[in-house]
Amino acid sequence: MKMKRWGSIAALMMALALVLAACGGGDDTTATTEEDTPVATEAPVEPLKVAFVFVGPVADQGWNFAHGQGTEAVKAEFGDAVAITVLEDIPEGSDSQRVFEDLAADGNKLIFGNSFGYGEPMLAAAENFPDTVFMQATGFLTSENMGQYFGAAEEARYLTGLAAGAATESNQIGYVAAFPIAEVVRGINAFTLGVREVNPDATVEVVWTSTWFDPPKESTAAKTLLNKGADVIAMHQDSPAPGQAAEEVGAFWVGYNTDRIDFAPNAWLTAPVWDWAPFYLLTVQQVIDGTWVSEVGLAPYGPSVSDETKALIEERTAAIIDGSFEVFPDPIVNQDGEEVPAWSNFSEDEKFFVEGVIGSPTG
Repeated sequence: MKMKRWGSIAALMMALALVLAACGGGDDTTATTEEDTPVATEAPVEPLKVAFVFVGPVADQGWNFAHGQGTEAVKAEFGDAVAITVLEDIPEGSDSQRVFEDLAADGNKLIFGNSFGYGEPMLAAAENFPDTVFMQATGFLTSENMGQYFGAAEEARYLTGLAAGAATESNQIGYVAAFPIAEVVRGINAFTLGVREVNPDATVEVVWTSTWFDPPKESTAAKTLLNKGADVIAMHQDSPAPGQAAEEVGAFWVGYNTDRIDFAPNAWLTAPVWDWAPFYLLTVQQVIDGTWVSEVGLAPYGPSVSDETKALIEERTAAIIDGSFEVFPDPIVNQDGEEVPAWSNFSEDEKFFVEGVIGSPTG
């Protein structure tokens, strides 16, 4: 697992080194005094133009909202030294290449795209604009001027699984999932391993929506799982709709991205949450210093999480941080009862569900 993560960091280092070059001051110019004595002066430094491209609306209170908070931190920290453009609701696919290229042509020297489906279009744009740095969240494609960024979200997913496994009484947990990509499948696996640490009899049933943000569709998926007997709903979605569906019938909810207890306060257990501000502000220096860490953790607990469960989560958190506990054992048992290498859990070509998951990892 660590080799996979550091591979992305190496690409990140390479890409961000280009940012440093782009941020340098201009050449000296000369001015003439009344006595015709040349005086060296600094040329004015133009602000670094930075663009953020989001797959959904910042108002989603989820994934895009968390990234939006990161952009606000950049504005507050750097002020007039940066000129920021934020584009929302940009669909994945070939049309996004035009968006990336238009931003590069407009002088943006650093362009972020926050979704997996931007991979191929961004790589093509990066080839056409070699002097611009492109950064994609959650993908795997890299080039000399394109890097990747994400965090070990599976570790936080595992911890939320402990809360869900302790909360279920029916031993049926539902999971509303977006797309069958390695990132999402890995999160489901880690969550299920956490569930089954505290409740070996529990299962996690997955319903795919093929959406990142579609509240009606995600609500319907959650209700389908609830009607089949699930009393806890987890999710990899950007809307709070699955949690609201759980609230309506007195079930529990594990969210994602941000603290959304206000949307379903009685259902809320906790969630993996993202704080992108440290990444956007400090990644360059952290990578240079070799001190980069991902910023992912848990939201505050809801009132239904017992002290015993909180203590277990804190114990596992400490063990993950100090390296004494790995979320994915090696080998790992898949849903067919076979032992497979843990590292394959990170592969787009070898996606699998662990024992205890009901559903197909290919959608």
